[in-house]
Amino acid sequence: MNTTDSRAELIWDLAASATLTDEQRQLLLKRLGRKLVAGVITVTASEERSQLRNREIALAKLAELITKGLVPETVRRASKPTRGSARRHRAAKELRSATKQQRRRPSAE
Repeated sequence: MNTTDSRAELIWDLAASATLTDEQRQLLLKRLGRKLVAGVITVTASEERSQLRNREIALAKLAELITKGLVPETVRRASKPTRGSARRHRAAKELRSATKQQRRRPSAE
């Protein structure tokens, strides 16, 4: 199967696109930085034998990249350990401390 004849390549100039706001453009440039070459993103598709189908696949890949790149990051909120986990942690520390104290050389007294 010769897929080079039916391969579809989609090139989109992200840096000069008028469809994005400045905030969206900056966010995509930051998140898709390693996929970009001089602000241009290139998507290729050669899965199918039909070039028309490969074009549709390339458009879908580009749309997926853009939508994933524009999803806002969720802010991680630090949480406290539960009372039970703190209690278990403290008990494990005391057990470990007792084990180490038993390994010590006895005093000369």
